[in-house]
Amino acid sequence: MSLLQTRPALPSDDKRWKLVNAAMRRNGYAGHALIETLHSVQESFGYLDEPAMRFVAGSLDLPLSKVYGVATFYHLFMLKPKGRHACVVCTGTACYIKGAGSLVDAVEARFGVKPGETTEDDRLSVLAARCVGACSLAPAVVVDGDLAGKQTADRLVAKLEELA
Repeated sequence: MSLLQTRPALPSDDKRWKLVNAAMRRNGYAGHALIETLHSVQESFGYLDEPAMRFVAGSLDLPLSKVYGVATFYHLFMLKPKGRHACVVCTGTACYIKGAGSLVDAVEARFGVKPGETTEDDRLSVLAARCVGACSLAPAVVVDGDLAGKQTADRLVAKLEELA
């Protein structure tokens, strides 16, 4: 005897939820499709909020703690809306030794945000990455997709201020 699980209703009439639901349906609403489903939510909405994670958990018949655990484990997932601009500071070994910590400190002092946070005006999101693959350019940052190497705190803050 098989039990049919009732799927939760879509959180809203937003058409993007149909795309997310289609991604889950393609995988038979299987728990092993959690990461793919979370990617689908983030691609559709830009980030993962609590209602989205609850919907995914209910749809895939997984505990919310598992969904939240996966969403917070992988640095690719954002739990808050991203800012209009993004600054990723490499904190890998080479960059850290060459001063990545001072870059993070300078951005925090000037803009009031730590890695993983977005300014209150949604202008800037700051992230830290374990490695951006530019060790010879340490310390390196990626601003709006453009790599900048051999950064100093003053140059980075000036570059971010120009984005206004």
